[in-house]
Parts: sequence; C-alpha cells; structure tokens
Amino acid sequence: MSECLFIKKDIIKAKENKEVMSGMEYIYAALLLHNSGKEITEERISAIMEAAGIEPDMGRIKGLVSALDGVNIDEAISQPAYAPAPVPQTPAPPAEKGEAEEKGKEEEKKKEKEEEKEKAEETGMEGLASLFG
Repeated sequence: MSECLFIKKDIIKAKENKEVMSGMEYIYAALLLHNSGKEITEERISAIMEAAGIEPDMGRIKGLVSALDGVNIDEAISQPAYAPAPVPQTPAPPAEKGEAEEKGKEEEKKKEKEEEKEKAEETGMEGLASLFG
C-alpha cells in the first residue's frame, strides 16, 4: 500500500513539473489513435492528453503530427530500432616488425644450437673412431 502512495506522489509531481515529462506521452497518444484506427490529429492528441490530466503542449503536438505525416506506423513498428552490424571475418593482423625480427632471431638461435650439438656429436665420434681405428 505504501508503494502506491509513493507512485501517486510521483505522478502528481510529474504533472506539476512539466520538465519531468519526457514527451513519450505524446507518442503513446499517437499510438493509441493509430491502434484504434483513427487519424492522428492535433485535436485528438490534445484531447487524449487532457483526458490523462496532462496539460497539452501544442508545440510538441504540432511537431509530432508533422513528423508522423506520411509515415507508415505499422511498418515502422515492425522494423527493429537498430540492426547489429555484421562482424567482418578478417585474418589476424600481421606481426609487427619487432615481433617478426624477434621470432627470426629465436629461430636462428635454435638452428645454431642444433648445429653445435651435431658438431659435438661428430667430434665425439671421431675421437672414438681414432681409438678403435
């Protein structure tokens, strides 16, 4: 019950303070008219606003009516407000010069170590061969 009192107080504050109104109430009024199959006019939106206990702002109403002139509301409602952009499938970016050079140096070091091991093995085999020679 106490929540209802807070909501009622907020509604009364909103009616007293025009700045709190977001303007959506005008759009809702236009949607109500469209849903009922009636033409969206300044007079009808104004009447809905007054019936809701809101003082109509004729500037907003005129702007809304002119903005909706020629708009297919059913089509506008059926389309998404935004469509996520497709993510392009791109290959990984090439490594930077510094990274490529480091990789190249590491590979060279590995090759050198392998060559040194092979030479050490060959040298060791030569020594054994001379013993049994």
